[in-house]
Order: sequence, then structure tokens, then C-alpha cells
Amino acid sequence: MSTKETILQQLAENPIIIYMKGVPSAPECGFSAKATTILDETKIPYTYVNVMKAPFIRERLPSISKWPTFPQLFVKGELIGGCDIVEAMFKDGSLLPLLQAATKSEKPVPDSNTISPAEVESLIAKDFPEAKIMIEGQGCDLTITVVSDKFDGLTMVKQHQSVMSTLTEPLASGRLHAVTLNTFTAGQWQSKQDAKSGLLQIQL
Repeated sequence: MSTKETILQQLAENPIIIYMKGVPSAPECGFSAKATTILDETKIPYTYVNVMKAPFIRERLPSISKWPTFPQLFVKGELIGGCDIVEAMFKDGSLLPLLQAATKSEKPVPDSNTISPAEVESLIAKDFPEAKIMIEGQGCDLTITVVSDKFDGLTMVKQHQSVMSTLTEPLASGRLHAVTLNTFTAGQWQSKQDAKSGLLQIQL
């Protein structure tokens, strides 16, 4: 990877990055010290590159950014400027909102077409009100465990069919399409838990 590619990758991967002389805890020039002190005061996390330890970047960056001196602050890949500009923006109140916007995580919008685990549990509970229902996973890929005495005397296939019949609507609409189903009677479930705990049940 060329030096230019390295710089462009750093700019793409880090929303706030400052190329400076030294490190924030031990800057090697007054301008870098002032710029990082201001950044620290905003309490916004940032990345730094010590150009004194990266001579190729120190030589190459000015030709890319069209800025001859250090430090150089970039936000979302765009050059903001050096120490004087950082200080001026901090004083006029424009720096903090810029940094906050750069680091704000974009939360995914929930897909209204995906069924929630709570809704799945509610649908099953209508036919199995006394059952213990456990659901793992998110979205349309769920692992469902149902413990009910209504399964007594039923084959495994019949047990699964009785549970899946409660989920006909979300399965048909595609809101739910990947289901791993486990069914147990209360006795089977207790035996499974005892086995997990290492206890041996003695039948008298």
C-alpha cells in the first residue's frame, strides 16, 4: 500500500483524526499541544497520527491536503485546518457540533415487517397459556423453546406442528422464516436441566 493509500484509508476509517507532532500526552510542538488540548476539552474521542514517527506521511500529507504545516485536523475525511482554525472554531462554538455530528452513530431503523420476540411469545401463549416459552435471536431468525404439559403423549412431530400452527400468519407473510423449534414436556425439561447440572436422577 502506498503512502497516499495509507493516508486515504486512515481518513476513511476515522471520523476525527489529527496529524500532529508527538502524541496528545506528549506533544512535540506548541501548535500540536494547543490543538489536542482543545480536542480533549470537547470530550469527543479522536484518532491521532504522530508524524514524527511516520516520516513518509509527514512528507506526503501536505501535498494531499494542500496544507503545509502540522497539526492538521480532519473530520469525516475533510481538512478542517491547523491549530489557529481549530482554536477559532472552538471559541465561536462551531467546533463541538461538527465533532458531535461526525461521531454520532446512525441507529438502524427497525424493520416494521420483522416480528418481535415478544409478539412471537404472545402468539404461542394464546394456545399454550401455561407454557414456559424461551426465545433467542433477533429479527426473523429465532430459536424457540416451549415447555408444556400439553405435549404429553404427542410425538415430536405433533408437538412441533401444534406450536407452528400458532405462527401461521408471520410465517406466511415472511415476517418470520427461520425458526429452530425445541419442545419439551415439563418432565423432559426438568430431566434436561438436571443433566446439565450434573445431577443424576434416581428412579425409585
